[in-house]
Amino acid sequence: MADQPKIEARENGPLVAKGVTSLETEDGQPAECKPVMGLCRCGHSKNKPYCDGSHNKVGFDSSSGTPAGRDRLIAYEGSQATVYYNPMLCSHAAECGRIAKNIFNPAEKPWVQPDNGTMDELSAVVSACPSGALSFKGVDGAAEHLVPEGPQIRVEKNGPLWVHGVEPPAVPNGEGHTAQKYVLCRCGLSGNKPFCDGSHRDAGWKSDD
Repeated sequence: MADQPKIEARENGPLVAKGVTSLETEDGQPAECKPVMGLCRCGHSKNKPYCDGSHNKVGFDSSSGTPAGRDRLIAYEGSQATVYYNPMLCSHAAECGRIAKNIFNPAEKPWVQPDNGTMDELSAVVSACPSGALSFKGVDGAAEHLVPEGPQIRVEKNGPLWVHGVEPPAVPNGEGHTAQKYVLCRCGLSGNKPFCDGSHRDAGWKSDD
């Protein structure tokens, strides 16, 4: 559809959002949405999340490199559901541990144990996962990602843009990916541009720098 909101990735330049009607800032407040908005993805704008042209000054390179995580779909089987996880898609938002640490706990092996919680908890986690790295299926169903309600674009503090309901700037790669929701790099360090691969966390990137 012509009026479908979308995001374009300019070569060595910003993300350009067109037709987006809801944007939430790092502090959870609604932000101004213009019909066309340039959003920073080099990590250096002084007016984040908006672009201020800093990509030209720093010589930003929008080409991809080697993603931080491996592209593989790992299955964690339980009696009621199987959880799927792709490390390459993960942005390390840690919503899974925040919502259901009884199921998703990196300190344990395996770190995902579906039988330690309820189907409602699994649904809540998969819905909250901004990157689509997590999906699940019940014993009789197909794998689901589940898409959250809320703004079309949400700015994570010291992290990527969380996007859903907006046509992505490129076909999402990675086994088990979904175009329904995804995360876009805004630190300039991802090896999977324009998508986030969690490099901001490894580098200790701060959005107010």
